[in-house]
Amino acid sequence: MDSEIDLLNFFNCTQHVMGRDTSWDDLNVTQLLDLLPKQILENIDLKVTLGNCMGLGRRPYSPPWWGQFAWFVVFAVMLLLAVIGNSLVIWIVLAHRRMRTVTNCFLVNLAVADLLMATLNGAPNFIFLVTANWPFGSISCRASNFTANLTVSAGIFTLVAITVDRYVAIVKPLHHRLSRKVARAVLLSVWCSSVVLALPTLMYSDTYTKKYINGQREICFIKWPDGSYPTSKMDYCYNLVFLSVTYVLPMSVMVWAYARMSAALRGHAIGECTHHQMQIVRSKRKVVRMFVLVVMVFALCWLPYHAYFVLVYHHQPLASAPFAQHIYLAFYWLAMANSMFNPLIYYWMSNKFRVYFRLVLCCCRSEKNSTPTHLTKQFEMNKSFTMSQRHFNGASSCSRA
Repeated sequence: MDSEIDLLNFFNCTQHVMGRDTSWDDLNVTQLLDLLPKQILENIDLKVTLGNCMGLGRRPYSPPWWGQFAWFVVFAVMLLLAVIGNSLVIWIVLAHRRMRTVTNCFLVNLAVADLLMATLNGAPNFIFLVTANWPFGSISCRASNFTANLTVSAGIFTLVAITVDRYVAIVKPLHHRLSRKVARAVLLSVWCSSVVLALPTLMYSDTYTKKYINGQREICFIKWPDGSYPTSKMDYCYNLVFLSVTYVLPMSVMVWAYARMSAALRGHAIGECTHHQMQIVRSKRKVVRMFVLVVMVFALCWLPYHAYFVLVYHHQPLASAPFAQHIYLAFYWLAMANSMFNPLIYYWMSNKFRVYFRLVLCCCRSEKNSTPTHLTKQFEMNKSFTMSQRHFNGASSCSRA
């Protein structure tokens, strides 16, 4: 503050914020500064009110138009592919009876979570992160933050359920497989546990308006009882719990399970097997490789995002560094891109999904509800192979040396 007007403005705003019942007229600016830090750190509302009253500083986090446009293109492509890809996965499974296996039901649940993430969280949060302004209101702020943690939790819990289903089918083939009734119960528990884990973001999310010399902006944030990110210990503890439950523990379980599955499938190659049995084993290996890739992509996409919040809490100046906005945008894009990668993996590594994807993307339909001849033949091959695979799952595996 370089002028007497700034000092007077600061004095008046301090009296407005702290109240006039403690003889503020007897205190000078230095004494006020000694009193303010403790008061402001204990109550974020005082900090917000004081900043809005004074209106000092220029509005931060405003990239030039070309920077905003570049990020818009990057995010728009990613969100468009995520919406189209996951919508096709849902359609492929629900509209075709032969695709309604237990594993594919889990994939539909994963696609629903990714679709909700892209539409209800990715799109509005992108606008907020690029423009540093939340124009959608407090209700949308709560819904967006809640949806983010809800869908992340539902997605990783679904991957764990898929891992358990594959583990039983490969490592313990004589055990009973998950029925559709049990699968529905598992999916219900996935969403219920995800709601419980994401509930704090619904309770504490809020918005406030911050004023500057050259304008104002609306902020969407999580207002914990002891403050907000990055100074709140409650926020830090919640992020650690969320990191453990939705990343560290599930990844540990899935790495162990897929290692056991890989060892079991390698064991199938030992001994004498018929050509048909070897085809079944190769099919299982391909499915396992597909899900291993899905898990690896999830791990790589979300690791920088989780690590960023832990790092900034211990090094808080990083949050206000000039490059912080672009670094966070890059990490956020990578995390959101996980919902785009999954349908691409299904197309690349699953023959059944590839046929249906081509049916839509290549405009193969010649008439309504009709299927081209070469696709029909591939459908029948997939169907017969699936039936023989089910028969093989009930029988003993190849003899081992």
